[in-house]
Amino acid sequence: MTLGTVLLIILILLVIGAVPTWPHSRSWGYGPSGILGVIVLIILVMLLTGRL
Repeated sequence: MTLGTVLLIILILLVIGAVPTWPHSRSWGYGPSGILGVIVLIILVMLLTGRL
């Protein structure tokens, strides 16, 4: 596995963990998962273009 693939898997797990379904994180809104989603999208584009 390359470093980019491992990084992408870790970021996807962080997005799943940041979804505001737990009682302590309901007031956060979709901010944390939205930011992590954008990071995953950027990493994915970089992997597909070969820049990572």
